[in-house]
Amino acid sequence: MIQGNVVGLQARIGVIFRVPGQEDLIEIECVVDTGFEGFLTLPSAAIAQLGLPYLAQINANLADNSNVATDVYLATVVWNRVARDIAVLAMGRRPLIGTAMLQDYHLSIDFCQGATVLIDDIL
Repeated sequence: MIQGNVVGLQARIGVIFRVPGQEDLIEIECVVDTGFEGFLTLPSAAIAQLGLPYLAQINANLADNSNVATDVYLATVVWNRVARDIAVLAMGRRPLIGTAMLQDYHLSIDFCQGATVLIDDIL
């Protein structure tokens, strides 16, 4: 089970990243974004700090239906105690968790200040 908190009207959880080529783990607080179908977004500064390897550039379709060229990086995260390799989009100011990370999980949020966010296996 993964736990987080509601801050304002944002469901936030910490995502643990493995630093490539090291044993270091870094936790970054991310906002759950159910309108984003990818895995994760991170600001460019966070990607540089983690030293993530570059994969490719894609055209990402945004909520306003515009398209923007976006760099994609490879990250290893520890998700529900399991290491997963995922694609991370370099964009925005705030780290976001998309629905690809939530696939096969149950998300529970009570939208009031300080409430608990729970992500749990459904299988």
